[in-house]
Amino acid sequence: MLHIFVDADACPVKPEVYRVASRYRLTVTLVANSWMRVPKERWIALEVVEDGLDAADDWIVEHVQPHDIVVTADIPLASRCLKGGALVLGPTGKLFTQDNIGEAVAIRDLLTELRGAGELTGGPPPLTKRDRSRFLQQLDELIQSIRRKQPFNSA
Repeated sequence: MLHIFVDADACPVKPEVYRVASRYRLTVTLVANSWMRVPKERWIALEVVEDGLDAADDWIVEHVQPHDIVVTADIPLASRCLKGGALVLGPTGKLFTQDNIGEAVAIRDLLTELRGAGELTGGPPPLTKRDRSRFLQQLDELIQSIRRKQPFNSA
């Protein structure tokens, strides 16, 4: 059964994930380093992992199955999930694929190096309404595409 995993600590599109998952009757697991409030629905689970570098990422990679969807802005996590056969979507609606993940990793590494050298400050720009709309559309299209390829099993 198709499952959505959310790298939840800093994810700005959790409400959008809930909305789409509810429409398709999918289960959602939010993975975080600390407790957070989530809707009280049977199909939404919160997995709080121990503190530690990459603990949430490691948990997601260990539990994700081929054709599951992972929502994350974390490029190294996206790369690891793609290797496991998952589909990965960023909060801005960017779909990470085997074809574009190498470039995304290289850009991330370059930006990290520039920040370390003091050449670049600040983080990513705030999420816009257009980003949220693109995310919703991409998530919907991903789910439909997966369902067309797999036999449908209702929950």
